[in-house]
Amino acid sequence: MQAEERNSAAKDYYPSRKGEKGKLVERVDPVVYADELDAPPVSKELIADYQRSGFMILEDVFCEKEVQAMQQELEKLRHSQAVKDSGEAITEPGSGDIRSIFRVHQNSGLFRRLASDFRLADIARYLLNDEVYIHQSRLNYKPGFRGKEFYWHSDFETWHVEDGMPRMRALSMSITLTENHEYNGPLMLIPGSHKEYAVCEGYTPENHHTASLKKQEYGVPSDNCLQQMAATGGIVTATGKPGSVIIFDCNTMHGSNGNISPYPRSNVFFVYNALSNSVVSPFCEQPPRPEYICSREDIEPLKVQGMLQD
Repeated sequence: MQAEERNSAAKDYYPSRKGEKGKLVERVDPVVYADELDAPPVSKELIADYQRSGFMILEDVFCEKEVQAMQQELEKLRHSQAVKDSGEAITEPGSGDIRSIFRVHQNSGLFRRLASDFRLADIARYLLNDEVYIHQSRLNYKPGFRGKEFYWHSDFETWHVEDGMPRMRALSMSITLTENHEYNGPLMLIPGSHKEYAVCEGYTPENHHTASLKKQEYGVPSDNCLQQMAATGGIVTATGKPGSVIIFDCNTMHGSNGNISPYPRSNVFFVYNALSNSVVSPFCEQPPRPEYICSREDIEPLKVQGMLQD
């Protein structure tokens, strides 16, 4: 069933890009949806960190053999002419290097199994207290020397405004495939920023995704909102070795610097959305973004398994 048929008049709980001045408003949704009596798949301390900060970092989730398999798949897709011709690969502005490859949970058997792996999916199902599906997946490449930055943003603001995600009942998982150093453009997050919603200024241009996936200029918080968030929560840099997982709430403010070091930074990125929170019509005066960016059709819950199962 199409999203527009599911609900063409959903209430807009988080209006943004309506011509208003940028501001912070209080979040109205939970962060952890799980019942307090349910046993978590990770420690209670980590769940508490996630509730408080809006993210958690898990070290050594995947073994060396698994990481090597993911790295090989990453390079295979990076050099695939079919991928380049698919229209689902985004290139760096200027250099033409591949920046992101979308829909890898459908176009790669290995990454499809990874998205369903119990070490990831069980955490998502616990935190969201629902069956989950993949709203978006992609490989991110930040090459050495000229890898461009990703400016500060809340993913939910874009998913809500441009995709029609109704509520904050989604999360992201970034599985590191290279060493994340302080100096090669690692993910940066603002602790506690998920508790407030940054209303963004301006309006959504036509075909915004064609430009925003290279460099986002709309749907970004004002300088004043960022200053308020950073003054309260500070900024954390997520460094670590391959096989680690960074899990962050859909509304956590994050970004990354450019990479002028010789060392590339790559990761595979999955967005888990609660089945009950599947997208409706976009909350802007624009048509939905393409299916490879936002899953809208044939939504089915993930079947949890082990990554290396046949």
